[in-house]
Amino acid sequence: MTAIQWTDRTWNPVVGCRKVSEGCRHCYAEKMANRLAGMARADEAAGRNAGRKSHYLPVINERGKWNGTVQLVPEALADPLRWRKPSMVVVGSMSDPFHEDVPFDFIDRVFAIMALCPQHTFQVLTKRPERMAEYLAVPWDERSLETGLDAIVLQRKYGDPPWQPDAKLWPLPNVWLGTSVEDQATADLRIPHLIQCPAAVRFLSCEPLLGPVDLLIDGECSGWACREFGCTGCPGEDAAWTSLLDWIIIGGESGHSARPCDVMWITELVRQCREASVPAFVKQLGSRPMLGDLSDPHGWAVEPGPVDWETGRITVRDAKGGDMSEWPEDLRVREFPEATTTP
Repeated sequence: MTAIQWTDRTWNPVVGCRKVSEGCRHCYAEKMANRLAGMARADEAAGRNAGRKSHYLPVINERGKWNGTVQLVPEALADPLRWRKPSMVVVGSMSDPFHEDVPFDFIDRVFAIMALCPQHTFQVLTKRPERMAEYLAVPWDERSLETGLDAIVLQRKYGDPPWQPDAKLWPLPNVWLGTSVEDQATADLRIPHLIQCPAAVRFLSCEPLLGPVDLLIDGECSGWACREFGCTGCPGEDAAWTSLLDWIIIGGESGHSARPCDVMWITELVRQCREASVPAFVKQLGSRPMLGDLSDPHGWAVEPGPVDWETGRITVRDAKGGDMSEWPEDLRVREFPEATTTP
């Protein structure tokens, strides 16, 4: 189980990562991996089997940070086959499933398991959508399924799945694909790659939100995926990426070192979702919410109230700013998409 509000479970057939942008600076997974590596060392020192915790030892350096490498965890591949209750499942909460060192034949196996578990909805989130687009440029029925479908051997232990992977069911109807966006620069860089990926749902995770994000397209699409594989339907100049997106998650940064999040950035993204009829999920305001435009109270009580009207700092009781009762009403939005497979 997980504390992530927009999912039920996490699944980690790969662990370890490398930071690629400002959104990675205070990586929660890195902190968790460092704790697990410490537990593994303690287990080994005591002569105990560290189990899967041992996979974190090679990916954390002596300063407790990611060292840039990944570890494949083949024994974790079977986990979703054990879960009988239908669940939302984040794929790779302790890594990036499309990290450059994860071989495509291993990703084949991950997709094979997802195909074998139609009772679950898998949410695949990456900061490397260009590699996801490269992987998905090869259709399901042309991939090395003999490698991927060795997962079917697991049926002998966990029982027959409801159905066999079918090349005609592509994109997989239970797989949602998303990319992380923290500011306008990462939005402009990553969204063009995401929209090249066939998916039941395409989504953005705008967390930690470090700046305003305008989902209007400024100029023609010139993303790497378009150049490499051909454009599959960019909205065009002065249109909005929301026309090709199905869900947007929004949240400020949390933790002791959290950077400020202007609630107007969140408000503006919710507005863009409303105008495009795209479901929005506001996860949290973050540990340091602020009101950058003090001329616009925007739902915050002026006196008495949580806003310091000299600095714009907003005081919230919840450490992550995740208590919706403390927010203006128009930010209390936690919607989910309906899966409609898009080419």
